[in-house]
Amino acid sequence: MWFIEGITGFIIMVGGAALLSLWVGSWTWLPDWLTARPWLVPLATALVLLPPVIIEPPLRFAVHRWELSADVVYARSGWLSREWVFVPVGRIQTVDKAQGWFERLLGLATVEIRTASYAGSSTIKGLDYEVAARLAEDLSHQAQQLRDDAT
Repeated sequence: MWFIEGITGFIIMVGGAALLSLWVGSWTWLPDWLTARPWLVPLATALVLLPPVIIEPPLRFAVHRWELSADVVYARSGWLSREWVFVPVGRIQTVDKAQGWFERLLGLATVEIRTASYAGSSTIKGLDYEVAARLAEDLSHQAQQLRDDAT
């Protein structure tokens, strides 16, 4: 999913740079070396954007983890800076499932766990749809059983 999202953004940006390069030749305020070689604009864009498209998906896959225990949901995410979130099941207010375009295409889903505190909320992306549905249902049942006093 992350690779498809990255390559789609890459294609849009390089395509936009290619369209921009059609007008570069007529801009007199640019250096002569650039107006003589407008193909450098999409090439430079591609060279800058391609490494993250290749590196990001395996790194994200390596660091994104989640676990559901009897009373806590643990989620770890981030590929440049890491974030660990522990959500007490008894404090969960809502559990939502969501599917973006690419997730729907790949049969994946996102589970959004919300508490009254923004810092205690968590999002688990890229789950198999059945796993996400089961997780959301299990969390809802466990939250109802473990409801503690939120004072």
